[in-house]
Amino acid sequence: MAKRYIFDKESVSFRKVGQSVWSVLWKVFKWVSGAIALAVVYYIVFSLFFNTDVEKQLSRENSAYRREYKQLRERQKLLSDVVLHLRSRDDEIYRQIFHSASPEVDPAGILVAETDTDAQDYSSMVLSNRGRLDSVESRTARIEAAFQAAFARLSKKDTIPPMCLPVNKLSYVMTGAGIGMKYNPYYKVESRHDGLDIIAPQGEPVYATAAGVVDNVVHSAKGLGNVVTVNHGNGYVTRYAHLGQVRVIKGQKLRQGSLIAEVGISGKSFAPHLHYEVIYKGEHLDPVNYFFAALTPEQYAGISYMAEHTAQSLD
Repeated sequence: MAKRYIFDKESVSFRKVGQSVWSVLWKVFKWVSGAIALAVVYYIVFSLFFNTDVEKQLSRENSAYRREYKQLRERQKLLSDVVLHLRSRDDEIYRQIFHSASPEVDPAGILVAETDTDAQDYSSMVLSNRGRLDSVESRTARIEAAFQAAFARLSKKDTIPPMCLPVNKLSYVMTGAGIGMKYNPYYKVESRHDGLDIIAPQGEPVYATAAGVVDNVVHSAKGLGNVVTVNHGNGYVTRYAHLGQVRVIKGQKLRQGSLIAEVGISGKSFAPHLHYEVIYKGEHLDPVNYFFAALTPEQYAGISYMAEHTAQSLD
């Protein structure tokens, strides 16, 4: 610290000026305050524009977790929708075709969406959702295994249910009214519709949906028109109505896919189409449920929707 001197006129000489304690403390305080302020400024600038290796690594991990979390949520939503749809469809298929209850699965209990995302870090959410996805995939595998077991049981029987298409390349645009109460175009009232209307041009081939024996052949200009009934054994019967040219006779043995007739407009038919019924031990079942093995999931969904929501039948 520099020393200060003043000129004393009385003694005509220079003498040293002393400093008080407060003056020294004030100078020390200013130096310390300045140093602290400068350190804070340096720290802020460094933290804003420079990252340490650890911070860079944490930032990369957080970005990866955010991406993975988004992908997992999308997969979770997709799997949830698929399992819920499978559950409703499988219940009906198992009841009608396999005559048993479908495997129990409760996707709603395991697919719980995360709501308090601010209270958790991304890594814990990713791990939590990954566990839920593993559980869903495990249960989906159980459903698939149940289907395989059902098909294995069916393969040991002499006959299988009629699970093929009665026409070529069935699509949702060819689908008319399904089973249930439908508006009758002739009587202008709702009445029971026991089959599925398949819209097709006259002359389109009609095939047996499973091996069996022709149980009855009817030629008529009334009601269901020309009708072929096929007995498949094990309680299953299929009926094909409003036919044009019939290609089989009563008592004839058929293979799956055998040509039995052509699409027509016989009987009380509003337009050319095939009226197709599936009957099990006297009960009319939904024919659409027997097409799932012959269609893609998208085709099956479209045909199911059209059959259910078409309000007017063609006969």
